[in-house]
Amino acid sequence: MPPDISMSLAEQHHPSDSISRNAQIAADAAGRYLTAATAAVKARVAPDGKPDAALIEREQMAAHGLAWTATYVETLRQLAGYLERMEAAGTLTDMERGLAGLAIGEYIAELSGGLPMSQGEILRPHDMGVPAAAVEALVSEAGTLFAEASTADARVALANLIEADAGGLYGNPGLDETLDLVRDQFRRFSDEKVAPFAHGWHLRDELIPLDVIEAMSELGVFGLTIPENAGGLGMGKIAMCVVSEELSRGYIGVGSLGTRSEIAAELILAGGTDEQKSRILPKIASGEILPTAVFTEPNTGSDLASLRTRATKNGDSYTITGNKTWITHAARADMMTLLARSNPDAPGYKGLSMFLVEKPRGTDTDAFPLEGMTGGEIGVLGYRGMKEYEIGFDGVDVPDTSLLGGEEGKGFKQLMATFESARIQTAARAVGVAQAALDLGLAYATERQQFGKPLIRFPRVAGKLAMMAAEIMAARQLTYFAAREKDQGRRCDLEAGMAKLLGARVAWAAADNALQIHGGNGFALEYPVSRVLCDARILNIFEGAAEIQAQVIARRLLES
Repeated sequence: MPPDISMSLAEQHHPSDSISRNAQIAADAAGRYLTAATAAVKARVAPDGKPDAALIEREQMAAHGLAWTATYVETLRQLAGYLERMEAAGTLTDMERGLAGLAIGEYIAELSGGLPMSQGEILRPHDMGVPAAAVEALVSEAGTLFAEASTADARVALANLIEADAGGLYGNPGLDETLDLVRDQFRRFSDEKVAPFAHGWHLRDELIPLDVIEAMSELGVFGLTIPENAGGLGMGKIAMCVVSEELSRGYIGVGSLGTRSEIAAELILAGGTDEQKSRILPKIASGEILPTAVFTEPNTGSDLASLRTRATKNGDSYTITGNKTWITHAARADMMTLLARSNPDAPGYKGLSMFLVEKPRGTDTDAFPLEGMTGGEIGVLGYRGMKEYEIGFDGVDVPDTSLLGGEEGKGFKQLMATFESARIQTAARAVGVAQAALDLGLAYATERQQFGKPLIRFPRVAGKLAMMAAEIMAARQLTYFAAREKDQGRRCDLEAGMAKLLGARVAWAAADNALQIHGGNGFALEYPVSRVLCDARILNIFEGAAEIQAQVIARRLLES
């Protein structure tokens, strides 16, 4: 058992003040700092009031630093709101208080001293041209409120609480009763049907077994957010986050199975014809149709305006010709949401159209049985449960009823409409992967004996665990905020991007630290933490690489 905790984490803050009140003071001070940072960056990249693309590119460190700064500030706001809700409900525990205090104290210190955008890229206030007075104001107004909560001693005390009650890490994240029940149901499913087998699937590089997919269908995973009148459960994006997090905690491949269904359903709901909605949505919801997203090409990456795959109109059909890559779950999929150029004369995005291309499900001996379609597997470090493929289309004919919405030239706009949900879901997957890393790191630190005591008795190990847990709480609250905005029908591309940006970094940091706690054993393939590290790495790349994500956030901030 851990040693006695002589000082409550609550007492590490100003005892006469509510922690939520102090958190709001810190968030407000950070908001004023963000205002100063925004003005400083605008002076560099928008000298005439309108952001200049060439200047933004030249000043990427400043522009992307602004995106990260805004992400931190929104995270502080959401933590303050979370603390206020939990205090009002009378359910805030010492562990939750300590985790929030650590996150707030650390993020204020990083804003004023050095924010890690990635390993080796530390953003300093002067990189954005922030005036010294604004930095000093942030420190004086917020720097002391949570300074004690982020000390080495506070981290050790928090790790002791975590060790004594690891279940408290799954405490109350501020969900309603229905979502709590959903979370518990999928946590049990993940613990029983996914986590015990995930490492074996990874090591053998196997597809997720069909019986697991069938069980997920029965639980409603693929129709979670599809309206009830289209065969789904009609739940919101917060429910999607809860389910994605719990499944990804067991295995990111399982947590990601619903992503393609989510994207396809969003495309059809927002832009499909009535016939496409009535015919396809119920089959996606039931799991009868497993979709895959076919967007990326070998030489385009994030530059979708340069897509070359052609869709040529021939009477009442289209002929698809070209090459696609990084297509997840392609062989087993029954339908492809395929972005292609239907008008070669229209520049950039204007010539792109989206198609719903149905295909036979592949087998072990014939992965792509559709005439004119060939493909090969791409070997990957992690994220293996669905496999990645390169696909060639050599004259694949599809009926013109496959054109999404029945109108050409709308493909990019239709795809953009799905980005909010996709990035929110990716942020939730990241939280689940981070939680898996923390679980593994905590178990190893408490069981592994070195120099006559468990690893968790060493302050730097304890500090790693505490910070992992604090950042997971922060990323989770930011993700839920983005989901709430989406559920309330508000534009949330900014919030979704922030959640994805932070969540991906948190997942990688948690996996890296968990492996470090394992020492040499973490480098051994037999230990599941080696898989979690590989799985975590992709989160900073897909659904918008971190640099692209920061660029998008920065442009929104600078245009406002």
